[in-house]
Amino acid sequence: MSSGATATLAAGTAISAMAWAVRGRSSSVFAPSVWRIPAGRHSIALTFDDGPSPATLPLLKLLQQHRVPATFFQIGQNVARFPEISRQVIAEGHEVGNHSQTHPNFALRPPSFIAAEFSRAQHTIAEVTGHTPTLVRAPFGVRWFGFRAMQRRLGLMGVMWSIIGLDWKLPAAAIAARVASRVRDGDIICLHDGRGTLKDPDVGPTLEAVARLLPILIGKGYHFETVTQLLCPLK
Repeated sequence: MSSGATATLAAGTAISAMAWAVRGRSSSVFAPSVWRIPAGRHSIALTFDDGPSPATLPLLKLLQQHRVPATFFQIGQNVARFPEISRQVIAEGHEVGNHSQTHPNFALRPPSFIAAEFSRAQHTIAEVTGHTPTLVRAPFGVRWFGFRAMQRRLGLMGVMWSIIGLDWKLPAAAIAARVASRVRDGDIICLHDGRGTLKDPDVGPTLEAVARLLPILIGKGYHFETVTQLLCPLK
């Protein structure tokens, strides 16, 4: 192999390694995180990112109909915009985690920016709901230098996912099929009840997919838990 080809291969390997460190679901390079639990309890956690939004309300009705608890990773800006919806999420027995204040991509951002984004969201959520999050999920799953210090200072556990529904771009039937065909004991499933900081996003495909999925997953005997409940045996 020529020196040029060797250098190209090395560069490609380095890029792949960095990409995994930043977004790999099992990576803890930049901060500790969880993405599933060991099998054995036939339990799964359903999570929703980017809310709250007006679409959170019909989603709450679906979850209530099936008595399914979920974890909502909420954006501080959206919590301030829809405080009553955020409070309703908690009032109905669901868990709320920190999903940053404005939903930026944190790649190449300085640690001070990362700390400020999550500190602001932590304050906003606590002030509006009376609940201080203990879980954090990075927008786009992108972690960077500064995440470890931020999580330690705010007392947050990072949460990734074992299944992501791609519900921002797939139709409802495809979302439901994607999740149903992949789900396993101990999974953390990622869907969305918002679209970043859009005020009134169209999440119709997600709502329809959840309406299809819940009877399927319940029929398979899965027990739903919040992420914190799912992780209890690991503490």
